[in-house]
Amino acid sequence: EVQLVESGGGLVQAGGSLRLSCVASGLSFDEYVIAWFRQAPGKERVGVSCISSVDDATSYADSVKGRFTISSDHAKDTVYLQMNSLKPEDTAVYYCAADPNNGISNIDYDYWGQGTQVTVFA
Repeated sequence: EVQLVESGGGLVQAGGSLRLSCVASGLSFDEYVIAWFRQAPGKERVGVSCISSVDDATSYADSVKGRFTISSDHAKDTVYLQMNSLKPEDTAVYYCAADPNNGISNIDYDYWGQGTQVTVFA
């Protein structure tokens, strides 16, 4: 059974930082793209960032470029999302997703985590 377990969300003041973690199990980690999506209340789920476990290539949404950094620890089958300079508009539930070949423009991922809440207050 494939599982993606997110952690690291929380409540933070604007300008602060959080690091999200996504631990993958039940899949061949090095064969997947791992992505972070987010969904704010009343809005669609959108891609934030992704990383290929094959070559560590990364991609970011324009809204987070320069503030968020995605990284991968192959030894731990874990992907991190370091979020700096957080803004109130970053408030959302953040989801981890896995797919053999995808990016952040397409929400059609094979596997999803349960999500972790990030709340940024002014």
